[in-house]
Amino acid sequence: MAGTPDADVIIAGAGIAGATLALALNGAGLKIILIDPQPFSVQLEHTFDGRASAISFSAFRQWRALGVAPLLEPHAQRIEQILVTDGRAPGASSGSPSAVWLRFDAAEIADRCDGEPLGYMLENRQIRAGLSRALEDAGIEVLTPAQVDTVDASGGCAIVRLADGSVLRAALVVGADGRGSRVRREAAIGVTGWDYPQSGVVATVSLERDHHGVAYEHFLPSGPFAILPLTDKRASLVWTESPARGAALKSARLEVFEAHLRRRFGDFLGDIGVVGPRFVYPLSLQLADRLTAPRTALIGDAAHAIHPIAGQGLNMGLKDAAALAQVLIEALRLGEDIGAETVLERYARWRGVDNIGVALATDVFTRLFSTNNPLVRAARDIGVAAVNRIAPARRFFMTEAGGAVGDLPRLLRGEAL
Repeated sequence: MAGTPDADVIIAGAGIAGATLALALNGAGLKIILIDPQPFSVQLEHTFDGRASAISFSAFRQWRALGVAPLLEPHAQRIEQILVTDGRAPGASSGSPSAVWLRFDAAEIADRCDGEPLGYMLENRQIRAGLSRALEDAGIEVLTPAQVDTVDASGGCAIVRLADGSVLRAALVVGADGRGSRVRREAAIGVTGWDYPQSGVVATVSLERDHHGVAYEHFLPSGPFAILPLTDKRASLVWTESPARGAALKSARLEVFEAHLRRRFGDFLGDIGVVGPRFVYPLSLQLADRLTAPRTALIGDAAHAIHPIAGQGLNMGLKDAAALAQVLIEALRLGEDIGAETVLERYARWRGVDNIGVALATDVFTRLFSTNNPLVRAARDIGVAAVNRIAPARRFFMTEAGGAVGDLPRLLRGEAL
């Protein structure tokens, strides 16, 4: 390798997927450097990211295997049930099933997932807080604020030049730096995708009544309206609207926003109140044309970004991290060059088909459930009703959503690497 390496792996992006990968690789003795333009002090502010994520039970197993779970569990709300309803107009949600509804219950799959819930709801900033503490405890080097400028992978190592002019060398560089990934652009990896005519309005609300771990997803012509349970009698809302209406809801006076919200939310959980700021996120689908390039691998949103309708975006990134960590550690133990094309191809084969399948399925669901076309509505209502009546189908979808189907990396089975 030309020059003295500064690390075995340089990870651009110290977000949730990148930090998880760093912890997994560090545990096997690899030297890791994380680079991120945003200091953790900024990432942990409640104004940085208002989202909460539904973490599959298999993804949470990864954090248990890495020893991070004790830092996250106080903030994790078990999802015991999911109630999906179909609405024809933007009226109030309801705690009682509508004529077309589907209920998923964790008790139905308790025997095949060791009593795990359907998933765990965690606020993204709480996940970041736990991971940043774990990185500090592990002594992993984090350069922040720092920005990747160029990546040269044409020789025997990856040479990363930062915006401040400093240069780092490693066997491998990982792009975990989001939708606009600099690492992906430097590797000349293109993307395929499209925007949706929707924005996601995100807010946190306090509840008068306990949600009992039930997540509600109410499908409307404008898109899904989700009420997702959080700890301390709170819920995270994902309210899908047109971009113009989403912007208007964000800028509206609090009392106006709450009035619209109460009309949409209903009163089945008692009085509600908005806690903290509101956020609006444009919604789109984006897939990298490939996951690897010379001495380069992509994970998380740098590799794929999808509509939040099924809550699988972050789980895909965590599965990427688990698969890449296993591939690299197995190569290390065999004495292989962890940045070699033959090693990275194993990762690309493992994750490529699954990523495409989940992204396309999510796109189909988005189009199917964001329309008021009577023929489409009739077809989807028949499908929803059929799944609700067929127990094996319900159990399959719950197990699939929990990330426990297919060739799972060891970390997602809760096993150490």
